[in-house]
Amino acid sequence: MKSQRVEFLKQSDIRRMTRECTRLDGINLGQGICDLPSPPSILEEASKAVLADKSVYSKFEGIDALREALADKLTRYNGLTQVNPDSDIIVTAGATGAFIATLQGLFNPGDEIIVFEPSYGYHINAMRVAGVEASTIALTGPDWKFSAEDLEGARTENTRAILINTPGNPSGKVFSREELTVVADFCKKHDLIAITDEIYEYIIYDGREHISLASLPGMYERTVTISGFSKTFSITGWRLGYAVAPPALSEAIGLVNDLFYICAPTPLQHGVAAGMTRIGDDYYEEMSRDFEKKRDLICGALSDAGLTPNVPQGAYYVLADISSLGCADAKAGAMHLLEKIGVASVPGSAFFSESSETQLTRFCYAKDWATLEEVARRLKSLNA
Repeated sequence: MKSQRVEFLKQSDIRRMTRECTRLDGINLGQGICDLPSPPSILEEASKAVLADKSVYSKFEGIDALREALADKLTRYNGLTQVNPDSDIIVTAGATGAFIATLQGLFNPGDEIIVFEPSYGYHINAMRVAGVEASTIALTGPDWKFSAEDLEGARTENTRAILINTPGNPSGKVFSREELTVVADFCKKHDLIAITDEIYEYIIYDGREHISLASLPGMYERTVTISGFSKTFSITGWRLGYAVAPPALSEAIGLVNDLFYICAPTPLQHGVAAGMTRIGDDYYEEMSRDFEKKRDLICGALSDAGLTPNVPQGAYYVLADISSLGCADAKAGAMHLLEKIGVASVPGSAFFSESSETQLTRFCYAKDWATLEEVARRLKSLNA
């Protein structure tokens, strides 16, 4: 028996394809696990915190050292010069925890949030559980462009916010300063809240710049900036994220975070806080360069196999057109690839409205070089 809040939920295609991959002993380019090595300094500092028995509840908003380290990073990298570590930062159980606390703290059932498609399915389902509706704007690759007219067309009398995911999952879109200015003007015109998911903020390509919407004039006071450490430090299982917002918004987010989660894992907070002080800009720059090379490898292999990639501008996913396989839909195509060459992906239908038809499939390339080279070899065999 299910509650009405969750009766529509079903196992995500991301989870489903991971289980199918395990069953068939394939290579999993479906789930964004990011099983690359974590920075030794982060692991060392977290181990010290565990051995020092820093195991009791922290403040619901997170330990002071981590919030102070984040305030410094947010000022330097994101341009959020107004951020106050004592009132504006809530450390959460992953970026997903930050998003859920934001939904529950700031929105009512029946409210609408504008969302760009393709979109991250967990965003949409978390909104639906909260009783919040998605008003979608469908974008088309490879550039995923939109206009001010698109924003106006998606707005209704129930619209209260817009959700921006940059760099985007699954599209890899990086919103430019010009595009974010259009969003900012729209939000200020209609008195809307902006929610930004910036979990892939350090993974950007081709000389692009990551811009935080909250750094634009007049936007800090109406923006909830969400990010975390899972992707940057390859610690997806630690579940550490954060929300940044002025007190008028952060207070409600913090109340829900306390109610739902009590606090994020205390020793891991200490580990990340101390580790951040030992990691310099060269780490982030090298990580981005490495992922850019991996992007080029996987996109080249997909092109050679006749699966046209929408070359990503950031993050570590690529949506590829698999219509050349001749399968009925994206789900059938993804299963065909897994069964024929042992490579798991996620059907693109997981990232669009149920009524949308797509022949896109998402591949995650947050893997080591040997794994990606084997994937390239297997993709080549499609034409053999």
